[in-house]
Amino acid sequence: MTVSTADIVSAGNSGPLYWRPSLGRIAARILVYGVPTLLILVPLLSFLTYSFLEMKDNQVTGQPTLSNYAGFFQSGSYLYVFFGTVKLAFIVAAVALILGYIISYLIWRLEGSVRYLLLLLSALPLVMNYVVKIYAMRSILGFNGFLNSFLLAAGIIDAPSKLFIFNQTAVMLTMAVIYLPFGILPIFLALERIPQSLLSAAADLGAKPGQIFLSVVLPLSLPGSIAGGLFVMVIALGDYLTPQMVGGSEGFTFGRAIWSQFGMAFNWPFGAALAVVLLVTVIALIGLASFILRNARMQ
Repeated sequence: MTVSTADIVSAGNSGPLYWRPSLGRIAARILVYGVPTLLILVPLLSFLTYSFLEMKDNQVTGQPTLSNYAGFFQSGSYLYVFFGTVKLAFIVAAVALILGYIISYLIWRLEGSVRYLLLLLSALPLVMNYVVKIYAMRSILGFNGFLNSFLLAAGIIDAPSKLFIFNQTAVMLTMAVIYLPFGILPIFLALERIPQSLLSAAADLGAKPGQIFLSVVLPLSLPGSIAGGLFVMVIALGDYLTPQMVGGSEGFTFGRAIWSQFGMAFNWPFGAALAVVLLVTVIALIGLASFILRNARMQ
């Protein structure tokens, strides 16, 4: 027995044959749109709501207020930590971008399977535990770490130095090393998409390697470079574990400030306000990067 279109339409007007595929589509749409909404939008809306609630006598009263945001913008210490964290994240992104571009370019210029082997090795830290990577950096930068031991053996310093650990420099170095793979992969993918015919045409026209790099490779790899740098900066902005483990008291960042409001002061409305400020900053950075990319493509 075969079922014609007319039978389906006829059955759809009266019975279950019409509703089976419709229920399937509804279930698929719930999975596609509902799950992301629950997992992403609802927590964000919850944070946004909490940030406008009043905290009094260690209790959330439920009264709407702007005092949490006013407390942030009127506090010199929080503003100092916020702009210091933005500066730190920018430096980390710049370091990861420069090192990532050099590594990606050198790998991209290789031929054969060795380029993908080196790319795999450069991305291997992504599958390692985050805490293990931080402890690995502490073993290098620490008071009795590899760096101090090397400088002592080379006769450069007479005693172990605390210059490499528990300060902002240690936080910057650790973040730059840990987040470096996030910069390498987008840049390599952007380089990989450059047609070899363009490079060959530029060489045939007499362009030197430096001219080919500046006029062809660098402009075409700009979107991947901006994406990699932006990715690193966004992650560095919200990181609180690295500053806590290698920064000490001098490595206080905005992420640690947010964590302290939730985990120590239990002032959730003020912590939510700080988190919303960080979220708005990230959205502004993404918008700025999109604007730069659009202008670069138009040129």
